Amino acid sequence: MFCYQCEQTAKGAGCTILGVCGKDETAATLQDLIVYAAKGIAMYAHRAAQLSARDPKIDKAVIELLFATVTNVDFDPQRLQQHLKEASQILGRAKKLYEEACSKSGRSPETLAGPAAWRPADDLEGLLAQGREATLTRRQAVLGNDIAGLQELVLYGLKGAAAYADHALILGRDDPGVFATFHEALDFLTRENPTADELLGWALKVGELNFRVMELLDAANTGVYGHPEPTQVRITPVKGKAILVSGHDLKDLAELLEQTEGKGINVYTHGEMLPCHAYPGLKKYRHLIGNYGGAWQDQRKEFDSFPGAILMTTNCIQKPHDNYAGRIVTSGLVAWPGVKHIGPSRDLSPVIEAALAAPGFNEDVRPEKFITVGFGRNAVLSVADKVIEGVKKALYGISSLWAVATARKPDAIITPISPNKCPRIASF
Repeated sequence: MFCYQCEQTAKGAGCTILGVCGKDETAATLQDLIVYAAKGIAMYAHRAAQLSARDPKIDKAVIELLFATVTNVDFDPQRLQQHLKEASQILGRAKKLYEEACSKSGRSPETLAGPAAWRPADDLEGLLAQGREATLTRRQAVLGNDIAGLQELVLYGLKGAAAYADHALILGRDDPGVFATFHEALDFLTRENPTADELLGWALKVGELNFRVMELLDAANTGVYGHPEPTQVRITPVKGKAILVSGHDLKDLAELLEQTEGKGINVYTHGEMLPCHAYPGLKKYRHLIGNYGGAWQDQRKEFDSFPGAILMTTNCIQKPHDNYAGRIVTSGLVAWPGVKHIGPSRDLSPVIEAALAAPGFNEDVRPEKFITVGFGRNAVLSVADKVIEGVKKALYGISSLWAVATARKPDAIITPISPNKCPRIASF
């Protein structure tokens, strides 16, 4: 295997035996094939879009396929094979969409090769053989490290955007233009002889795409759960049964809070879920009791000491310790071999049952400790005048200190500057 898509890659050069994330060669190869399949779907979807034809199921499938290959998402060969089976079906659907659009417009459809002509092998060994033909190392051998590396830069930007586009879509927000850009970019990545300038141009376009996707996600989160408010979050445990939620899917957390209400189970956030305490639509649940632990990479130690059930949403999973393997459940696109998984129905009874069977916390941890979250743009802009005045005072203080520090130098005497007399500060 070869993978260098994350900042933690082995020796800063690439994981070649086992991923630092825990991904093995089988998972890595199947993921390479999933990306290849997504490119094939996009080749048809891009051409269909040029003829004003679109299918939301195709759009959704492409971003889910990309998201499934992000670091720390799906490590389960069985689920990866299922993704490939579904990709084959969507590929056929995209081909039909394109051909029908051509027929309506009186055009002859192109005969597409490469990823567009992919058909899945019948078994795992066959899929792995196909995946080995779609690896980065193969492209490096043909295109060279620079061009292949730039292709990966564009691809990784698309993967990140896909994750957040998927979150936004789950909450009912999408944009046809966003999906069209995904398809066009993936189609471009199938070209045989791209130039460095073309790839750099696409890297910038993907940056713009990310801004638009983040707008969609912000509108989705705040539209459903309200704008974040400054909120104190307890970071010491409370006596009682417990569930810990990690990842960053707000919908999964909301579903869990609804399904656990009145069951005597306290829900804690972990890692990137911490900001959820600031959303009015989530913090209204009194049993969203606090945050436990720190960053996602510390999960194995922290999950091991957590005396309740654990729900992993979207991504960030690491290989579970045996001590808590029976108490951890995955949802959405995240998966680990042998770990219980919640399907699209979002029936969270497995994690609830695991929480009720676990001991929970025996007592409140004292002294109580809190941190404050929720300083989103609305919260900050509501006190913008005070923030600006504080910045001005800080800048004035810095200029005063500068004057004192340099006053002893005969060639560098500086007088403190009043904010009102400095155009750059006054116009802040």
